[in-house]
Amino acid sequence: MKSYIDLIKQTFEFPTTEFKVINNELHFNEVKLMDIIQTYGTPLKITYLPKISQHIQSCKRLFAQAIKKYGYKGSYTYCYCTKSSHFSFIMEEVLKNQVHIETSSAFDLPIVRALHQKGQFNKQHYIICNGFKRPLYTQYIRELLEEGFRVVPILDNLNDFYAYDEVQCDTIQLGIRIAADEEPNFEFYTSRLGVRYGDIISLYQDKIKPSKKYQLKMLHFFINTGIKDSAYYWSELSRFVYKYCELKKVCPELDTIDIGGGFPIKTSLQFDYDYEYMIEQIIENIQWICSKNNVPVPDIFTEFGSYSVGESGAIIYSVIDQKLQNDKELWYMIDGSFITHLPDAWGLNQKYIMLAINQWENPYHKVNLGGLTCDSLDYYNSEAHTSEVFLPVIDAHRPQYIGFFHTGAYQESLGGYGGIQHCLVPAPKHIVIDKDEQGKITSRLFAPEQSSESMLKILGY
Repeated sequence: MKSYIDLIKQTFEFPTTEFKVINNELHFNEVKLMDIIQTYGTPLKITYLPKISQHIQSCKRLFAQAIKKYGYKGSYTYCYCTKSSHFSFIMEEVLKNQVHIETSSAFDLPIVRALHQKGQFNKQHYIICNGFKRPLYTQYIRELLEEGFRVVPILDNLNDFYAYDEVQCDTIQLGIRIAADEEPNFEFYTSRLGVRYGDIISLYQDKIKPSKKYQLKMLHFFINTGIKDSAYYWSELSRFVYKYCELKKVCPELDTIDIGGGFPIKTSLQFDYDYEYMIEQIIENIQWICSKNNVPVPDIFTEFGSYSVGESGAIIYSVIDQKLQNDKELWYMIDGSFITHLPDAWGLNQKYIMLAINQWENPYHKVNLGGLTCDSLDYYNSEAHTSEVFLPVIDAHRPQYIGFFHTGAYQESLGGYGGIQHCLVPAPKHIVIDKDEQGKITSRLFAPEQSSESMLKILGY
């Protein structure tokens, strides 16, 4: 009977740059996962920090190449979406790469202060403030502006404008978010966020232009699907750039567009996305539309969250039991929960790269993966490339470990990290993996498994 490694090699181009098997054990970005398991146990979450810098530097390099290739006269600025992961070790790794940040709510801004106090964030960094703004958010923005931080509040609605009237500084650079149309199959037609296309010019001429304090610097664009090679994306981007050209003709100080939305990441070993081609097409399209309208090309900002941190993350489980529930449904029970640890797998049917960690020499069979909660939806039984999951046949004398990879974005915040989990399943321990100056892999425990005492305290016991 064929082994699990035979199945993987026949199904995918394997090994890859980040996955390889040595002595029937999986290595992830040169990390010997069985060593991590033996040191810390399971379940555990992993963050491999070097992957973050690799992605950021790759994107910056590709934009620089495209700008040079097409003779584009504008500049490029990389921003990190803090909402993807707020952990200190993530933010510190991101900021090593001379990038800027985009925020979504009030509590992002005390993080900015903490990073500034540690010398990791200076006042020359851009802070692009997005999101619907409640009073505390605008209060924190005003305070940072008065202290000389380079904050660009993005107006999300017509009333946002008045929140900064009392700021004691000479000039405030503003952005306007455009309410883009959603994909044709979406439940509603236009995004609830941003200002309508038809209101952009009047917002500038009636409110921003007459003020000596305000300067419109940026036009902001975001669609939920991210940057994809689809008719929908190119249509929406073109519509946005045409609006930029229209606004630029009456607003000379406008010089920047923000094409938020993000690049996709690998959710399957069959992933096929040409970053270089997409970046070149973005540069070429913007330049062509601006040339057609006799308008100088804008500087370009992007906001990448999942692309920055998603592929740095993994979560590893032990198979703690197998159960044949009828003639053909075999369940592997794991020592964790998909609902609490990987909420996107449960709520959005998100697929991740799932691979066995050990026993690649064993035969394989079809299985369903079951989580620890009592919820019938706490399971995982299909992959991005197929409607089935295959794993090695369990050896009674050796534990089987499995890993879900590229889970580094959003899962902790959506799962309520450090709080109350469904069925009180604890958050797993979290391991941070890095390389030292000599290139040697290092690991440290960031947080132990959540304790019952911490949950009892939250619950008031």
